[in-house]
Formats: sequence, structure tokens, C-alpha cells
Amino acid sequence: MDPEEISDHPISRPWPLTSGPIPGGEDLPALLGLALSIAAEAAALARATREKALTEISTKSSATDVVTAADKAGERLIRERLAIARPGDPIVGEEGGEQDAVPGTVRWILDPIDGTVNYVYGVPYYAVAIAAERDGRLLVGVVHNIADGTVWHAAAGLGAYRNGEPVHCGSPTDLSWALIATGFGYDKEVRRWQGEILAAVIPEVRDIRRMGSAAIDLCLLAEGVLDGYYERGPHLWDYAAGGLIAAEAGAVVSGLYREAPEIGMTLAAAPGVYPAPRALLQSRIPDTESTEG
Repeated sequence: MDPEEISDHPISRPWPLTSGPIPGGEDLPALLGLALSIAAEAAALARATREKALTEISTKSSATDVVTAADKAGERLIRERLAIARPGDPIVGEEGGEQDAVPGTVRWILDPIDGTVNYVYGVPYYAVAIAAERDGRLLVGVVHNIADGTVWHAAAGLGAYRNGEPVHCGSPTDLSWALIATGFGYDKEVRRWQGEILAAVIPEVRDIRRMGSAAIDLCLLAEGVLDGYYERGPHLWDYAAGGLIAAEAGAVVSGLYREAPEIGMTLAAAPGVYPAPRALLQSRIPDTESTEG
């Protein structure tokens, strides 16, 4: 979709964290190289410690929202490596809390294992996700599938790649032919609501997939395996790296009623099909509901 076509939609411009000028003074190849290296080390740690980590499982928001010793160890490792290489950079992490962005400073956004339930059960979709942003602009993103070693990456304005080869999102224009991914929350009431929304979506699409990792879903969209993705509940660390990769591959990434993805709803799709799932979801989800946490 051309920028002129996108401008005709209420979402009038791409996600702000993937658009606009790249802040000066940052060496994107160096940031990307660091993210790739740390993600590979964290993935190796998660693979090597999986058997032991499965004996140390706790829960977070609900009995089904699990965290393993490997999640915590992986985040510690990533934070330690970043502190050595980039002392003073703020960090946002799923397991270790959030530091506010500082103007003019790179902030790192990380998830040591996106798809922890898959990690626990051995379903091969769980990944290290690392992104870096500065002044509201995503600079680099890396998603490293721990299970099979596939690596997706992107840098602002430089395209998206899978194992070093460029990728581009697909070009469907008919929602009925689109393969759409989604995810589900851990709260029972949220899941009930998500089931109702899913029941409205299924008849309108080719099929639905539920991989269990927002980061990987967005990367599969980037390479054209999926045509779209929507989910209520992802946090910044879930969608930042994959969202940049999808956007650099040509996908439209947004919230449902807002330019930026949000915990209320993250929506991403190939540009030719994007308006249809957005309209369908809006017909079922009022604006006030889309922004609830």
C-alpha cells in the first residue's frame, strides 16, 4: 500500500516508533550487532538450561501465566551484557521492570523468552526478543527463535531479514484468503472476551493460527507466512522487536484505534489486507474497550 492510500485511513501514518527521521549519532550496525550477539547468547542459555528450568516454574498474573528460572536467568544475562557494552542505557524488560526513556539516550526493550508456555511444553515457537529505541523511534529489532535458531532482524530504514536474507510481507487483498494469527490472555474473563471476538473473525478469514509468541507471529507476517496478526494484551517487550521487523518488511503495524500498538489491541497486517481486519475488529470492539488494559 502506498503512503497515499494509508493516509486515507483514520490511522493516518505508520506506527510512530517505525517512522520519522532516525535520530542522529547512532551507529545502527553496531546496535544491531550487539543485539544479535546478546540474543544468540541468551538463546543458547535458554536451550542449555531448559531441563533444569522446568523444575523451577512459578506464576505471575494467573495460574496459567508461567515464568521459569530460564526467563529470569536470560534477562539477567541480557542486562549484564548491555550494562557492559552500553553503560547507562535504560532497559525495559518483562521480568526485571521498566526504566523510563531518557531523551537522547538509547533504551533497550527485551523479552528473554517470548512464548514461555511453548518453552515449557516444547512447542517450537519461543524466542529472545531485543529492540532498541531512541527518542520514540525504534532503531533495531532482533527475534531469535530459541527452538530452531531462526533469526529475524531489522534496522530502521534498512529492511527486514530472516537468517540474513531479506524478507517482505505478502500481498493479499482479500480477507477471506488471509491467514491470521492471534493470541490469548491469561485472565479467564479476557479469554472469554477474546473467544467472542475470535468467533466473529473465523468466518471471515481463510484460517486462524495461534503460535503462542507475539514476536514470532510478527516475524512470520514479515516473511509472508502469515497475512495478519491481532491480539489484546501484548506489552511493549512482546511487540517492539517483531513490530519493527514486520514494519520494515512492509506491513502496517498499529493499535486498533491508535497509531501505535497498545495493550488494548495490537494489529498488524500486509498493507493490502490491513483495512479489512481493522474494520472487522472495530465493528466488534468499541473505542473505549480497545484501550482497556
